[in-house]
Amino acid sequence: MMSPESHSLPLVSIITVNFNQPEVTEELLASLSNITYPNTEILVVDNGCDRGCSYLKQQFPEVQFLESKQNLGFAGGNNLAIQKASGEYILLLNNDTEVEPSFLEPMIALFREVPRLGIVSPLLIYHGTNLVQYAGARAINYFTGRGSKVGHKEKVREAFFKSYPTELGHGAAMLFPKKLIHEIGLLPESYFLYYEEHDWCEACKRAGYQVYFQGASRVFHKESVSVGKANPLKTYYLNRNRLLFIRRNATGIQKYIALAFYLLMAFPKNLLFYSIKGQKKHREALVKALGWNFPAFSFLGNKELKLERNERY
Repeated sequence: MMSPESHSLPLVSIITVNFNQPEVTEELLASLSNITYPNTEILVVDNGCDRGCSYLKQQFPEVQFLESKQNLGFAGGNNLAIQKASGEYILLLNNDTEVEPSFLEPMIALFREVPRLGIVSPLLIYHGTNLVQYAGARAINYFTGRGSKVGHKEKVREAFFKSYPTELGHGAAMLFPKKLIHEIGLLPESYFLYYEEHDWCEACKRAGYQVYFQGASRVFHKESVSVGKANPLKTYYLNRNRLLFIRRNATGIQKYIALAFYLLMAFPKNLLFYSIKGQKKHREALVKALGWNFPAFSFLGNKELKLERNERY
């Protein structure tokens, strides 16, 4: 039975996506079972999995388990649950995270304090360390297609326990009011993996909303559990979507300069690097990423390169 306090607080729908990592997802659900915020629902999406989470239904009977027959990517998996969610607020939370019990209250409180607040992300700390992964982010430079995180790999300290505006939220943990969906739409599924939350934050700001960092909320992230640190899949989507982000968000002469920079500087440099290192699959992934954005260059790549069993592109 919910307490009277529960009815005075908005319902938060916590969404996480599982892709063949049920044990990791189980650790997250165990962490969420200890949170102090009293009014939540939890939705888990099995995203085209061979190893799903259905065995956890008895252990976590309060959790809603959804299933997609195909891998819809980060955005598609989250969008599936967003459309089923009942909450006034929605929290997208990576399945490879664990949370502090009181992490949710400071983020919800921020929506009462900051006008036109659209997205809030918490302090992300590398799991098992005292090092910051994310304490806010600087804007992506359209000429390079890259941004940078505030506090990245610095030791956790009091300066990071504050709240302040930031350019980009972090897809590993991102809270927003569900009404935002009706104004700017769902997460863009064309990215499949990486950069989709950056694109969505840009759409949020164009609609006149603010993006904030809340350091009083802390989440511990087991980064790269999902894809790995040196994986051709990661190389492909980071490069493919770096270009896609520029094409969708840069305008005017800025867009053409940014694309020229990639074609004349970044692409040849990375191609040379992977060639010297003998990393054939990374080189092929890089070329395929270019060909996806610019079909005229597709002849350079190996069209039979297999990066992901259920990829959609």
